[in-house]
Amino acid sequence: MDSPLPNRPVVGILHPGAMGAALGSALKPRAGTVIWAAAGRSHATSKRAEIADLVAVPDVAELARRAHVIVSICPPHAALEVAEQVAAALAGRADPPLYVDANAVAPATVQEIGRLLGEHRVVDGAVIGRPAYERGRTVLWLSGREAPAVADLFDGSPFTAKVLGGDLGPASALKACYALQTKALPAVWGALSDAADAYGVRDALGEQLSRDGVDLAEQVAALQARAAAKAWRWAGEMDEAAAALAAVGVPDGFSRAAAEVYRRMAGGSRGHGA
Repeated sequence: MDSPLPNRPVVGILHPGAMGAALGSALKPRAGTVIWAAAGRSHATSKRAEIADLVAVPDVAELARRAHVIVSICPPHAALEVAEQVAAALAGRADPPLYVDANAVAPATVQEIGRLLGEHRVVDGAVIGRPAYERGRTVLWLSGREAPAVADLFDGSPFTAKVLGGDLGPASALKACYALQTKALPAVWGALSDAADAYGVRDALGEQLSRDGVDLAEQVAALQARAAAKAWRWAGEMDEAAAALAAVGVPDGFSRAAAEVYRRMAGGSRGHGA
């Protein structure tokens, strides 16, 4: 099948946080240029984009007008808002770009983005692993009609691109299920530690767990270290994972409880990305 993209497409990244900058850098060998929207972004974002050698354009509207493919990689709760901004900017454009929603969202969210931007122009994406600058364990799962064309852009890059099929939703469903063990299960340590503290039995609990070979203080410290800067973002991801479970009749309380744990760790703050 012919690719819907030119040989050296213009790629837009919304927005270059740590993962977005890594994705933009990975796409540079195959892209004509990789651009990002500077309006309203932080100094930290600008610095990451500069280090990744991405080209700044004034705003989302300009990026949407210029790009052949747009990669959205933002906090989960902002995914639909970003897609709406792009849709508004694309009004009247005869040749809309491919839109890769690479956010940790529920299948229903990416399907809504498909209805907004055209389901045949949207690709469902899920990054599992750390921001990648060397080939290794980071995988970009893709689904949607044009998923193979997007996968081709990452050929030979630090991200291993895998196609799950032609529908919107499977990549996001995979990410939601995977997040149950990477984020929901660790949150249990925070919940049981807080409960034990409230009842005055934390030391006794620690002693009892040690008989099972579990170091409670170590588990809680590991959770706090991992979530220190990302708890507000993980709360949104757990909300989306809960929606994914509920949509297929699976109990979603694990994820909703984890979301609340992370919200409390973040002090109730919710950012909109860097």
